[in-house]
Order: sequence, then structure tokens, then C-alpha cells
Amino acid sequence: MAKTPWVDKEECISCELCVTNCPDVFRMDEDNKAECFNPEGSSEDDIQASAIDACPVSCIHWKDE
Repeated sequence: MAKTPWVDKEECISCELCVTNCPDVFRMDEDNKAECFNPEGSSEDDIQASAIDACPVSCIHWKDE
């Protein structure tokens, strides 16, 4: 994967939509904020559509590797 999803935890509202839509990529951390724990758990297209585009506060971004 040429890029990795990254969550801006300061903007995350803990809605868990990314975890629900992409459970093999995202999980909630100890502060109840979303985090990417497995960037290769789904395709870039699926992560884009199911998590990045679906996030209500647009706090998930791509980070180039």
C-alpha cells in the first residue's frame, strides 16, 4: 500500500463509524478515539469509501508512506 489511513484524534468524535464499516482496519483506542491498526486490512478503495468519505467530521486522511 502506497498510502496509509491516519486519524486526527483531536477531531475524532468517537462515533465508531469507521470501526463499524472497516473493522479490519480501524479500532477504538484506550481514549475511545479511532485509530488505524491494520492499514492493509482492506483495499484503498474500500477504506476511502467506507471510512474516509463516510466520516462525519472528516478526521481520517491519507498519509503517504
